[in-house]
Amino acid sequence: MSEIVFILVGIGGFVGAIARFAISQLVKRNFRFTIPAATVFVNVAGSFLLGLLNGLHVGEYILLLAGTGFCGAFTTFSTFKLEAVQLHLREQKRAFIFYTIFTYAGGIALAFVGYQLGMLFH
Repeated sequence: MSEIVFILVGIGGFVGAIARFAISQLVKRNFRFTIPAATVFVNVAGSFLLGLLNGLHVGEYILLLAGTGFCGAFTTFSTFKLEAVQLHLREQKRAFIFYTIFTYAGGIALAFVGYQLGMLFH
């Protein structure tokens, strides 16, 4: 594996992590939801973007930069799992169920839509 692979993934990861943090702070400051909306947003948006990139059949380096690096750091399923457990422990059953279903189903649906959209422009 060449150094360029690590550099591309590293740059994408840096930008993705900063973007996720900025969106998270923006949402937490300006909106109130019963579910962690910022996490939902980054996870479904990242799923859409990754589907789009794959549907477009972008080159290896773009996929490493934007897919592996950016989307990998932009999305956060570890945070999703922790926040789901916290909702469950606080006995917020409706929020827990909605958050879990919407994150998984929404992420899969938007990855599919992104992929199909990418195929249209491929």
